[in-house]
This record gives sequence, C-alpha cells and structure tokens, in this order.
Amino acid sequence: MAVEYIRLWKLLLDKGMKKTDLKKEAGISSNVLAKLGKNEYVSMETMEKLCTSLNCNIEDIMEFKS
Repeated sequence: MAVEYIRLWKLLLDKGMKKTDLKKEAGISSNVLAKLGKNEYVSMETMEKLCTSLNCNIEDIMEFKS
C-alpha cells in the first residue's frame, strides 16, 4: 500500500496557502515537507500538526492507494 497526499495539496489551494505557509503554520521541517511532496510516510505527530493547523481530519489530507 502507498500513501498519497494529493488531498493535502488540494486543501492548500482551497485555503490559498503555499507550502512555505504550511511549514510555518504547522511547525514542520523542510525535510518533512519534502517527504510529503514525494508521497513518503511521515510520523503521526506530523499528521497531527498538519490536521491541527489546517483544522481538518486526517482523511482530508491523505489517503492510501493500493
């Protein structure tokens, strides 16, 4: 199974945010942002930070693909 963050990028567009805005708002590193861009796994702590800063649920920003 693979993970995809397409929903995250769509949500950022809807909110008028850039990736750098997300990095600052969520308090994540450039390395984590790069992992998200490559559809790599990130920690649940990171997912929590993203959901909290975007005021959304985890299924709003990621999905599993088989």
